Amino acid sequence: MAGDSKRTLIPGAGPLSRVPAPAAFLLVLALFVTGVWLQGTAGALLLGLLALGVAALLATTWPLLTSSARVLRLLVLAVLVLITVSVL
Repeated sequence: MAGDSKRTLIPGAGPLSRVPAPAAFLLVLALFVTGVWLQGTAGALLLGLLALGVAALLATTWPLLTSSARVLRLLVLAVLVLITVSVL
């Protein structure tokens, strides 16, 4: 099953399981766009908050991810951190 790239996702029972996917996407998009638009300390704080959320989700899902998925998610987190530093 580790090599199967089309595994069925198992729904969780955590607090995010009740949040509709479009709402989560729009929240992340709004945080990112607002952080980049504001620039300075306020923008960096918003983007830092987003990066912490991404890091927390990555940490909790780490054991379930394949190696390639881990690398891709770490790359996304690294790019987000670089953008956060660049808006300062």
